[in-house]
This record gives sequence, structure tokens and C-alpha cells, in this order.
Amino acid sequence: MSEPFVAEIKIFAGNFAPRGYAFCNGQLLPIAQNTALFSLIGTTYGGDGRSTTALPNLQGRAAMHPGRGPGLTDRRLGERVGVTSVTLSEAQMPQHNHVMQGFPSAEVANPTSTRGLGNAPMYGSPAAGTLGDLAAAAIGNTGGNQSHDNMQPYLGLSFIIALQGIYPPRS
Repeated sequence: MSEPFVAEIKIFAGNFAPRGYAFCNGQLLPIAQNTALFSLIGTTYGGDGRSTTALPNLQGRAAMHPGRGPGLTDRRLGERVGVTSVTLSEAQMPQHNHVMQGFPSAEVANPTSTRGLGNAPMYGSPAAGTLGDLAAAAIGNTGGNQSHDNMQPYLGLSFIIALQGIYPPRS
């Protein structure tokens, strides 16, 4: 790799951080041994600012540029946003129903019946009559206040930050 700038963040596909780099996993580092790094990132990602500074934690996260755009919310440097799972409440979902219909069949009057059906069709043909609603037991509620995965598609790569290198010049 070419000589990086101190605090430069890169994506790395290895299972170790190369010499002069550390994983962006939120770890605390002593300021006394990382003065150049501390002068650039300060306590943006944590640390007490007297003896420790923290590296950004990009585990399970996507890097995002700070700022504001048309129709977007303001994001500060180092701000952590988003969650890996979400539990939707009834108030967050628009009112709707799940209607499922079929053509009634004389052979099957009760879809929850345990009698043997043999070759009897579950639902008849359109000639058997007009569409009718299924029995309430055939389709029901689901959910139960359980969370669902909210992570964007991902690939197992690591973010690393340069602890040593060229101090970036001010422009």
C-alpha cells in the first residue's frame, strides 16, 4: 500500500489489520502514543480527551458523509444512526387487510377439517360459483411484536484506519 494519511480510513478484506493500521471497531487508544491521530479526530468517536481517544466503530455500519442534503436529515461527523433490527408497531403500518378468496367447492366446506380429502379438490373451478372468502382459520394474523432484520445487503469486509503515515496538510 502507498503511504496513507494519518486517520485515513480504508476498506480491507483481511482478517487482521496491517502494520500501522487498526480496525475501526470503537477501541480506545492512549493519546500519548497517538498524538497525530488525536490531533485529527479528537474525541469525535469517543474517549475522554485527556488520556484516551476512540476509533470510529464501523462494525455492522456503513460509512456516511456528514452534512445535509435536499430532503435529508442533518448528520454530524461521528454520529451513529440506524439500527440492525426494528419492531414495527400497529400504529406504523397503514390499515389494510389480507383477503384471500377462492371458488367454493362442495367437497370441502371446512378447510380446517381433519377428515381425509382423498382426491377432492380444495377449491372448485370458476364454474362452481362466485368467489367467496376463506374461513377465518385459513388465514390469520402474524407477527407477534417480533423484530425484523433491518440491515442493508452486506459483504464481510473491515474498515481500517491509519495510525501512522503522512500528516495531512491543511489547504
